[in-house]
Amino acid sequence: MSALCRGRHRWKRINWCHILCRNLTGKYDYDVVVIGGGSGGLACSKEAAQLGQKVAVLDYVEPSLKGTKWGLGGTCVNVGCIPKKLMHQAALLGTAVKDAKKYGWQISGPVSHDWITMAEAVQNHVRSLNWGHRVQLQDKKVKYLNMRGSLVDEHTVKAVPKAGKEMTLTAKNIVIATGGRPKIPTNIPGAMEHGITSDDIFWLKESPRKTLVVGASYVALECAGFLTGIGLDATVMVRSIALRGFDQQMAALVTDYMESYGTKFVQKCVPKRVDKLPSGALKVTWTDARTGNEHNDTYDTVLWAVGRAPETKALGLNKLGVQLNKKTGKIIVGVDESTSVPNIYAFGDIGQGRPELTPTAIKAGKLLARRLAGHGSDLMDYDNVPTTVFTPLEYGCVGLSEEEAEIKHGKDNIEVYHAFYKPLEFTVAERDATQCYLKVVCERHGDQKILGLHFTGPNAGEVTQGFAMGLQCGATYSHLSGTVGIHPTCAEELTKINITKRSGLDATVTGC
Repeated sequence: MSALCRGRHRWKRINWCHILCRNLTGKYDYDVVVIGGGSGGLACSKEAAQLGQKVAVLDYVEPSLKGTKWGLGGTCVNVGCIPKKLMHQAALLGTAVKDAKKYGWQISGPVSHDWITMAEAVQNHVRSLNWGHRVQLQDKKVKYLNMRGSLVDEHTVKAVPKAGKEMTLTAKNIVIATGGRPKIPTNIPGAMEHGITSDDIFWLKESPRKTLVVGASYVALECAGFLTGIGLDATVMVRSIALRGFDQQMAALVTDYMESYGTKFVQKCVPKRVDKLPSGALKVTWTDARTGNEHNDTYDTVLWAVGRAPETKALGLNKLGVQLNKKTGKIIVGVDESTSVPNIYAFGDIGQGRPELTPTAIKAGKLLARRLAGHGSDLMDYDNVPTTVFTPLEYGCVGLSEEEAEIKHGKDNIEVYHAFYKPLEFTVAERDATQCYLKVVCERHGDQKILGLHFTGPNAGEVTQGFAMGLQCGATYSHLSGTVGIHPTCAEELTKINITKRSGLDATVTGC
């Protein structure tokens, strides 16, 4: 045993000597070491390698409380954007089947959905992406290490595998892109023992059946939406408001449509406890914040969607003096993604004030790699970043919400053009289009520069993506109204928009 201890101490001395020698000579194992193998970390590492940098990327997935684990690629690939969009598509197909009868399709017998078939197909696609990422790293000569990474100093990373010996890596620059994980309330009895999160829902081997989704973030609404769409009983418990941070008029349209679609909402309520009954069902007790009364119901699944926490605790940031936001736990970063410690950078969801969106992380990671390699000086522009909420009625937006525009410019200094429209595909199917709406928030004076654009309707992401480039180029209302639309499309309604809220006129689009 003493020989083993001596061996361990000797190994530690060798590693510290290795670090010291590297620091004294100014030579490192790598030019860049990236901690985090999500979309941003992978984009940064591959870009740096293409520019001639010697790069290593460390990625390790700690299983969820329910034991769910996955491969390389981070949240987006495994438990976020990709499986979410595919399950959303499954739900849209269910609606399309109902519409099909109105269009003359003869569908005999009841139509039902099989969770297992869908989940297996989605999971197989995700696994193919995991493999594809590994192949790309190998092709670009990026060293991939399936290990936990933590900081020793501003040039050194300790890498710890699930089993086996730890190792140290030295690098000229260290990049942190570890993202975040879903929160589960620790103050609600039974929440951790009996609940799941978005880390689990896409990998369930059986249908979640009757589900309570706690929270009203875009993650909560998207999950409740596709569960409803495939025929399951889904309820959303809202503590305060839905889609915090988004335009609240648009948020109300999204939730109104979801209610008409079949999703139930429990408003202004807070869960108190979750108990597992002998039958296996989950009894959830909650308090109505308006009355103080308690209520309860039973569910098969409770999905917590109450926010995300940054993956910073195990990185050893405090001992190096890397500054964190005390409230959020996120890393405080500069405009160039630098931290308070030289040679250590952070970007993506882990950066304080950064959008928690995959495309921004990818773009920021690539730009950072170029700067570190001396191949550019461009900084990430976090203004006018488009996004879409993939609820049953999709909501796409870019730029400022109406509330943000009022705060920034003053209510009297903005002009809001808006319209209620009916997608052509809704007409024959006799679908309700009450919540199909669009608005363009502009400066009131001068060229009427567009400050924000908002759209609810089919294919909202596809519509918003194109207009986002216009905002990036400084588009004005005149540019928009001078654009020839493509007929008949939903997107063309934005080029025809001409009624302002200030006018008080009916904004309902008539005719074709």
